[in-house]
Amino acid sequence: MHPHTANPKQKRTLKYMNIRNRNFRSDINGLRAWAVVAVILYHFGITGFTGGFVGVDIFFVISGFLMTGIIFNGIEKNATTGTKNKFSILNFYLSRAIRIFPALIILCCFVISAGYFFLSKSEYKSLSTETISALGFISNIKFWLGSGYFDAASHEKPLLHTWSLSVEWQFYLILPLALLSTWKIRPGRKPIIIMMSLGFLTSLLLSIIVTPINPNTAFYLLPTRAWEMLAGGLVYLLANPQMLSARAQRWVEGSGFALIIASITLFDASDLWPGWRAMIPVLGTSLVLISARQDSLWTGNRIAQWLGDCSYSLYLWHWPFAVALVYMQQQDNIASITTCLALTLVCGWLSYKLVETPARTTLTRMPRWTGAGALLAAVVIVILPSLMIRWQDGIAGRLTAQVNSIFDEVENKNPRMVKCHASGSTPVPECTYGGNNLGAIVIGDSHAASFVRSIEKALPNKNSHVLDWTLSSCQTVSGLKDSKNPDFRCKEFINYALKKQETLSNSIPLIIINRSSILFHSPDELRLANIEPTPTKYLSTPHSKFSEEMFNEMRTGIINTACEFAKTRPVYMMRPIPELKYNVPKTMGRALLLDNQYHRTSITLKEYQMRNAFLLETQNMAAERCGVKILDPLPYLCSDGHCWGDVDGLPIYYDDNHMNERGGTLLIPLFRQVFETNISKTL
Repeated sequence: MHPHTANPKQKRTLKYMNIRNRNFRSDINGLRAWAVVAVILYHFGITGFTGGFVGVDIFFVISGFLMTGIIFNGIEKNATTGTKNKFSILNFYLSRAIRIFPALIILCCFVISAGYFFLSKSEYKSLSTETISALGFISNIKFWLGSGYFDAASHEKPLLHTWSLSVEWQFYLILPLALLSTWKIRPGRKPIIIMMSLGFLTSLLLSIIVTPINPNTAFYLLPTRAWEMLAGGLVYLLANPQMLSARAQRWVEGSGFALIIASITLFDASDLWPGWRAMIPVLGTSLVLISARQDSLWTGNRIAQWLGDCSYSLYLWHWPFAVALVYMQQQDNIASITTCLALTLVCGWLSYKLVETPARTTLTRMPRWTGAGALLAAVVIVILPSLMIRWQDGIAGRLTAQVNSIFDEVENKNPRMVKCHASGSTPVPECTYGGNNLGAIVIGDSHAASFVRSIEKALPNKNSHVLDWTLSSCQTVSGLKDSKNPDFRCKEFINYALKKQETLSNSIPLIIINRSSILFHSPDELRLANIEPTPTKYLSTPHSKFSEEMFNEMRTGIINTACEFAKTRPVYMMRPIPELKYNVPKTMGRALLLDNQYHRTSITLKEYQMRNAFLLETQNMAAERCGVKILDPLPYLCSDGHCWGDVDGLPIYYDDNHMNERGGTLLIPLFRQVFETNISKTL
């Protein structure tokens, strides 16, 4: 087609093609393919991609490179041509919005629509908040305030992956302002390089310091992530591929991909991230960008180019399908994984062809304020229903009364738990339940906190009360530490409790309740997050893996601590509660939604015995050594060779291992044995 014979529409198309051919870098497009494939295969649990989450770090470096180029070139043209408004911050923001918003809006519409049919009211309400925060580009802050990215609970959040879009958008808001301000103070490339270098070093140092102290903060927030994007920007400003020979380019590129592949295969979710470890994929990506090889087999092949073109849409669509696998408990089913991978490719391609490309073309042709208004209207159309869902508390009327009653058991907890059950470095409030006189002491972790009210109801005298000594994740072992949690204050609390109990009446029984199985095995739910079992709790020195030496040290700690308490008062130790692997209310409710049938959740007694064999033997040894008495919940919870997650069709757990108030009621007769024994002794 000759430009002079083309109509206006065809001329615009030719102009776009010429610009793409002139500025398009196939190596960057292929690098996007590497990033998105790594992330997708990691989230689908594919073997060999345990560190695939580094794909996000690769995307960050690419974004920093491209955005710095756009902004710096615009500023430089302003200065050299003398043309006003050659580079406009508003135009820059609008171009980014045109790139990001359309496909994101369609995805949000999809998940909100699907959630109407498949989510509980609390989950649907939470999804509406996720949608609003995603479209407002603050989802990284929203998820920062919740659970960690690598936690099993995160695999039930359909828009979790939008955190990275929020970080990028926040960077896009700040970068042009910073570059323009620097240029205004002192024009030239060198001042901008100095400013970005200072920002890079500050952010990197902050990331290295904060990551081991507060991994959640370091992972989600811009100040500890900006260095990755600034690294890309510095590559743009400093690197000159033309100075490298063809051979040097190949070596630089090969070294970069070696670092990227090592990061994808050697890191896993148990590694603290980002911190210093993220320097490896960031350096690898920077080297690939420096090499700038346009005919590379690594990035220039057709598959890599196709994946690179669709990378944004593929990234958007893969995560809801990964969440669906967890929802249906199919995350280990090869056929289901293959199906969801295929759906990701199809939906990603359709999104690219039918949403991304047409929207970018149409909105770019519109006058600036018309395009901005169209985008804003589309965002509002999605946000308004999301607000309505929040206001109506998840629209409970969508589901049957039976389904709602099952899902509601997730919230059937001790209403004072938030106030009375301490976590992190928060002091234990030492709440009391009941009358004026001390009747029992309950010590332990969150499992103990879930039974405080049941023990209160078992007290023989209404004038008596239960003293709540519970600290999250603090099993009752003197000197217990956590290698991943610097705020862990379990050691200090147990020492305090040992001293404080000496001042209390020695006739008052102490009841020890813990999820002690995780001192010897990884939690079952970790496999949902692709986390390898690595012990974090220790007494003398941290351990890289579970071992006989560690088991024996923990056994000694459990026995010595219980016996130390037993020197002063009667001590009761409860056998571990059966851990059912899956969230009981959600599993039962979802099963009922999907196939309209009632499904029970359970583990076999054999599974229980195998998981807890070492712990049960340890408790028996404590009983033999210093008279600690054992409370066994199994007769109340297990029958026909199974330990069940429900009674009469309603869950007795609020997740996979904590009993709710309904379940706690079943154990009131067990706890009454404590006081009947003490009463007989007194008489």
